[in-house]
Amino acid sequence: MKTILMTGAAGRIGTFLRPELAGKYKLRLSDIKPVRDLQRDETFVRADISKFSDMLKVTRGVDAVVHFGGQSGEHDWDHILSANIIGFYNTLEAARRNGVKRFLVATSNHAVGFYRCDQIVDHTVYPRPDSRYGVSKAFNEALASLYADRYGMQVFCMRIGNVNREPIDRRRLAIWISGRDMAQLVTIGIEHPKLHFEVVYGISDNARTWFDNTNAFRLGYRPQDRSEPHAVEILKRDGPPGTAPEDIYQGGGHCMSEGGTRSRLAGETAPAPKRKAATSKRTSRKTPAKSARKRKRTR
Repeated sequence: MKTILMTGAAGRIGTFLRPELAGKYKLRLSDIKPVRDLQRDETFVRADISKFSDMLKVTRGVDAVVHFGGQSGEHDWDHILSANIIGFYNTLEAARRNGVKRFLVATSNHAVGFYRCDQIVDHTVYPRPDSRYGVSKAFNEALASLYADRYGMQVFCMRIGNVNREPIDRRRLAIWISGRDMAQLVTIGIEHPKLHFEVVYGISDNARTWFDNTNAFRLGYRPQDRSEPHAVEILKRDGPPGTAPEDIYQGGGHCMSEGGTRSRLAGETAPAPKRKAATSKRTSRKTPAKSARKRKRTR
């Protein structure tokens, strides 16, 4: 039985995935938070992905790495840098040094989140990240590609939508993936005999999807679940899409600007900047005290 390292195992995706992989692999679970409900063939090793020494330790002796560790949504730059860029490099480089060839990357639909919802995109489109988080995922894919080409690692990048028991809103009707479909995709990433560098979308068989997942199907993916049975109830609750960025672009709320204000759409004309009110001669006249000080300084 293969030993698989799962980083970020205490997170939501890891929690959904562990029962689905039970009995298939020995799972070495890693996180900075403890995983207490260990099952048969599971062990836990605490590790901080921002520390290279931790990742050297935890990647030793495994057959593959399934990397879910890091920040799972938008955050300030320092946090994204530490968790999703430095942390990702540490994990990938540690795996390489320990001779681990197979590496599965949890990237995200947010790496391409600034494509519009009326577009269908496949795995070959140019990255259009919708946030600092999306930038970090585009970086993950780029670095993984380098390691595949330069070092011969076998890398499987999954642009995951939303893993949950069921889709929870209109946007998730397009990007939802069930736990068992996620497990099937991960199993393909671990077991496919001819893998160099691949990008696929982590979605179920969703009728309203924005993603052409032909590359996943080519590798044998056959999703078992669909979001459509939930559509009637969700669309009753959620109104039709509006004109805000979260309704126009695939990244949803990640496309909003800082502080929750709506970002300006591409091509929209910005309002003319307000001019400063003219200062009258009366109010701009220097006081005698200020004039005296100036004369003293310039002597």
